Amino acid sequence: MDEAVESIVNDKGSIKISDEVVAIIAGIAATEIPGVAGMSGGIAGGIAEMLGRKNLSKGVKVEVGEKEAAIDLYIIVEYGSRIPDIAWEIQEKVKKAVQTMTGLDVIEVNIHIQGVNIEKEHKKEIIDEAARVK
Repeated sequence: MDEAVESIVNDKGSIKISDEVVAIIAGIAATEIPGVAGMSGGIAGGIAEMLGRKNLSKGVKVEVGEKEAAIDLYIIVEYGSRIPDIAWEIQEKVKKAVQTMTGLDVIEVNIHIQGVNIEKEHKKEIIDEAARVK
């Protein structure tokens, strides 16, 4: 993601936007959606690593051309959230944020659900239920 892409050229020069900048914009937009627990750094040993706000470009893969971008987001959702609704809202918000801030045409926003965040209360209920079944 270290490459800079020439997105605007005029008689005064050019404006280059780093892939990292596009990834940060997308990461911030995604984590503002209710039901998104965080971004995922990927699957390491079968466990999704949840990343904090300091690493918003992690869990985001960006492919930027001269005038367009494709974005993949790897997220963790909150338990009980309706995943299709959250994914649609992320797609809309990320597309709008990136296009507004960079001028790039976002051709696709792909959402990859990497895990579900279960609050302590839900974990206890699940453990209690499992103990009763045995």
